[in-house]
Amino acid sequence: MKISALLTSAGINIGLCVLFLSLYSVLRKQPANVRVYFGRRIAEENERLRGAFILERFVPSTGWIVKALQCTEEEILAAAGLDAVVFNRILVFSIRIFSLAALLCVFGILPLNYFGKDIKHVRIPSESLDIFTIGNVEVRSRWLWVHCVALYIVSGVACILLYIEYKHIARLRLLHLTSATPNPRHFTVLVRGIPKTAKESCSDVVDDFFTKYHSSSYLFHQVVYKVGKVQKIMTGAKKAYTKFKHFTDETVDQGCRTITYRCCLCGTSSNSFKLLNTECEQNRGKTGNESSLRLDDEECTAAFVFFKTRYAALVASEILQTSNPMKWVANLAPEPEDVYWSNLWLPYKQLWIRRIATLIGSIVFMFLFLIPVTFIQGLSQLEQLQQRLPFLRGILKKKYYMTQLVTGYLPSVVLQIFLYTVAPIMMLFSTLEGPTSHSERKRSACCKVLYFTVWNIFFVNVLSGTVLSQLNVLSSPKDIPIQLARAVPGQATFFITYVLTSGWASLSSELMQLFGLIWNFIRKYVLRMREDTEFVPSFPYHTEVPKVLLFGLLGFTCSVLAPLILPFLLVYFFLGYVVYRNQLLNVYRTRYDTGGLYWPIAHNTVIFSLVLTQVICLGVFGLKESPVAAGFTIPLIILTLLFNQYCRNRLLPLFRTFPAQDLIDMDREDERSGRIDEIHHRLHSAYCQFPDTEDVPLEKIKIIGGDEEQGSSSGESTGKETREDPKRDLSHPTLKGLPVSRLRHVVKSITFLIRLQKRGLSE
Repeated sequence: MKISALLTSAGINIGLCVLFLSLYSVLRKQPANVRVYFGRRIAEENERLRGAFILERFVPSTGWIVKALQCTEEEILAAAGLDAVVFNRILVFSIRIFSLAALLCVFGILPLNYFGKDIKHVRIPSESLDIFTIGNVEVRSRWLWVHCVALYIVSGVACILLYIEYKHIARLRLLHLTSATPNPRHFTVLVRGIPKTAKESCSDVVDDFFTKYHSSSYLFHQVVYKVGKVQKIMTGAKKAYTKFKHFTDETVDQGCRTITYRCCLCGTSSNSFKLLNTECEQNRGKTGNESSLRLDDEECTAAFVFFKTRYAALVASEILQTSNPMKWVANLAPEPEDVYWSNLWLPYKQLWIRRIATLIGSIVFMFLFLIPVTFIQGLSQLEQLQQRLPFLRGILKKKYYMTQLVTGYLPSVVLQIFLYTVAPIMMLFSTLEGPTSHSERKRSACCKVLYFTVWNIFFVNVLSGTVLSQLNVLSSPKDIPIQLARAVPGQATFFITYVLTSGWASLSSELMQLFGLIWNFIRKYVLRMREDTEFVPSFPYHTEVPKVLLFGLLGFTCSVLAPLILPFLLVYFFLGYVVYRNQLLNVYRTRYDTGGLYWPIAHNTVIFSLVLTQVICLGVFGLKESPVAAGFTIPLIILTLLFNQYCRNRLLPLFRTFPAQDLIDMDREDERSGRIDEIHHRLHSAYCQFPDTEDVPLEKIKIIGGDEEQGSSSGESTGKETREDPKRDLSHPTLKGLPVSRLRHVVKSITFLIRLQKRGLSE
């Protein structure tokens, strides 16, 4: 690729960025888009934008950039949680290290690469990008020691900054633990693999076990039931039925007419109270035990166990409960809003099979993705493209700008389109693994997406070829450094265009919220639906963290070998620093938080990037026959690995568990202040599995007169139902305390299930 093709790609992306940023600064001021661009603030602060015509609303401005830059780390922590702070620190670390690398390598190494060989240079726009890489340096050049010194400086400063950030985030994690309000998860242990017995229910088994072996610290427990959409409907319907089954026809107001509902699936009508009365008549002859709701049959082998102190819960989660490690498995419970209820009923003994299956599926998907990547790699090489598609020869030869567009812009765009399918598939794999929390599922998907992108974007493009050629490279590990040393400098051009397309353009798209903007327009003006004030998206850490870390990997590996990529990376990190801060403060809502557990992922990725860079440079120095530079690179690899081991021993344990010293101090402080009883009382309602199907308090039933509004027909009743104000807590005249909206929901659920049952019996 020539410099002119690179400039074409850069010009297209710069134009798109300027266009999107200008559109964003205008669209964010429109009252119709307030839910798209200020979802978090609207949901949490109940702010509103003025709807009057103001000329300023239609003029692009930069005020949002100033507000994003002025926001402090404390404000981000309060608004978006510790994970947002960790993500922000990853960007800060990248800006610092690559600013130094850009100054050092662009002004120190780039001229050496350009004048590395005694050749006749042409105008810079017509020069090939390979001229600016280490591949242009002659064999046994006496200037290779400059590359080695630059490698030492970049690696050393990266380790120092990495350690500073690691300590800072570890301190924030401890402050988050000690300064926060009492968290129910610190007193709660999730127990799985509970053995079932025929004589006792799961609840009795849990109570007997913890009363016997943790009598001094055990408080109470809450059994988890099988969950699912149908199960939730059935549970709500059965609970409502237990309220109605004791009522006779004389109990219900005789003047209350039944309402006819039309099923949205089959189109038939159903009579609300006739169904309930029919069910009551059918169950009058049965005993109370047969007609009552039996939740014991729905219990699964998992339970939340609550302890009196934080330290007791920590000890119970760390020790082995029995001699069988597959039974009575205890771990600290996730936060109540973070619990992934759909996976708690999965048998614990199935989890290892699920993890192996998802691992195999992820590997198969990674190799299947080689097909589009190989095709895309051919687009960046004009000769191969003309051989495979002969009809393009005339077009590419006659029109020069088409050649620049195809080789400089098209490959990265096509690759980005294929990459949009990766995150949903990896999220599906992470769900099938059986995580117990939403944050664990997203963190697992983050790791999978990271491994996938590093393999397919870096290694597959560097070692470009078919699947068989990839396997041949992997079959001889000792040749990998030499293969990488030969290939990385030549692929620097593709990486630069990838940064432009996947970096700059994706940030502009993220700021614009294109999908949210289109859906908001369809919802309001096409479907005429009301605004959903409750739904606010959460930040997609599983896609954005791997993207930032991948660009860091590209920056480290190309900093010494092809430093021309560094200015483009710096623009991405600076722009991302502003855009992501704005999105975290205004758009996304934090429902759950991992407590900074994304930082160990970032730390390990940076260490991997440094070691990979050093190994590639070792191979390059070997190919260039520079024994001094190669000899000094080996100790650098060892020192980097030793630094990583020190961080694992010194700081990583703080991210795996909570320190007992801090927990004991917090317990003693609660006892001295008298808050411990209040905390124990709050634990009873902390983990609610079915918040929409709680028991409805019923007062004494009285016989009253007819309803004033009972003269309407079934069609009118349906119309009134749709126009009903959701904020009014209307109650049925014969069932005081039971909202009409909840009653109608239960009636619809029972009608739907009965019809499905009748269809199943008839078939």
